[in-house]
Amino acid sequence: MHRRHLLNLILAGAAFALPFSVSATQIRNARLWRSDDKLRLVFDLSGPVRYKTFTLSAPERLIIDLNGASWIGDFSQLSLNDSVIRSIRSGRFGQGDTRIVLDLSDPVLLNSFLLAPHDGQGYRLVLDLVSAKQAPVAPMVPRETPANKVHPKRDIIVVVDPGHGGKDPGAVGAKGEREKDVVLSIAQLLAKRLKKEKGFDVKLVRNDDFFLPLRKRVDIARQHKADMFISVHADAAPRLSASGASVYCLSEGGATSATARFMAQRENGADLLGATSLLNLKDKDPMLAGVILDMSMNATIAASLQLGNAVLGSLAGITSLHQKRVEQAGFAVLKSPDVPSILVETGFISNARDSQRLVTARHQQAVADGLFEGLQRYFVKNPPIDSYIAWQQQEQKAQV
Repeated sequence: MHRRHLLNLILAGAAFALPFSVSATQIRNARLWRSDDKLRLVFDLSGPVRYKTFTLSAPERLIIDLNGASWIGDFSQLSLNDSVIRSIRSGRFGQGDTRIVLDLSDPVLLNSFLLAPHDGQGYRLVLDLVSAKQAPVAPMVPRETPANKVHPKRDIIVVVDPGHGGKDPGAVGAKGEREKDVVLSIAQLLAKRLKKEKGFDVKLVRNDDFFLPLRKRVDIARQHKADMFISVHADAAPRLSASGASVYCLSEGGATSATARFMAQRENGADLLGATSLLNLKDKDPMLAGVILDMSMNATIAASLQLGNAVLGSLAGITSLHQKRVEQAGFAVLKSPDVPSILVETGFISNARDSQRLVTARHQQAVADGLFEGLQRYFVKNPPIDSYIAWQQQEQKAQV
């Protein structure tokens, strides 16, 4: 079969894997019930929906943003007595979106997932809440506890790469702020959050201030058989006015924008990486080897775009965005043909306002939480077949 025909088939399949349309979904009803270890809130939907969640403190709140959805139900029938939820309210915001706010008496640990129609029931958005005070005895307890280690499936492995390090400080702000320090803090906070989430395992490419070449960073992801690779940056831009977060993934063709091209050239430097060296294709016919590599890269890029969209959507509720779409360019650090990979620019350290926020502990935590929410949402929708999350979803479908 002609090589180009094979690639067209792969690209066509990738198009169907991209996120679905979410227009005109109705949130029809809300149901609430308790068990010994959690509070479950279920929203009945007329169709699929994209959503994001995040928490706010002082006072404690859980925010659920549903894109392109309208609320037609009534919260008054929900009995909130003796629950961590003090009140529920909703309102429209943006262009046809709905925001639901849960006012909480205590901080909570959240597990959320979207269920497709099953056994006569339609789409449902499920939120399981556990009071942080109950966490040591809840299903979502920190993974260090022995009880949390007992489940029949494997953890999803996330490799987090804080950019630069050691002799390479990365970008430097006007007041001496160093990119390598900012991104290490954010990466460590993200790793800490992942370690608390049942079903995930995390590896940091670096957990201190030392230098690693780009090739080694990719090798680490593959050595750990990563399900996802996320490289965290806070770069500089030619224009000091450039601000906001961006998400990038690999492009085998040209860059999608001048900024994407500039960022890739800046990050790659002289440390370019040939993706063909990462697959064992030496014993293959050259034409067949090329087709195998192209198929692997295209499937991985399609998954990376989905992952990037999920992360970008989560960051939108935390910081301004430099680009409202996932950008693509030839980033060497993303050239792993079998691991979905994204590079997140958390902001521009060359911009005075971005830099001022990026060095604060509160904003670093918020960005780490946003990254976690995005990647968790991606894996809830795309769980590896042999993972704990895939098994958990099958169990939960039988209970709802």
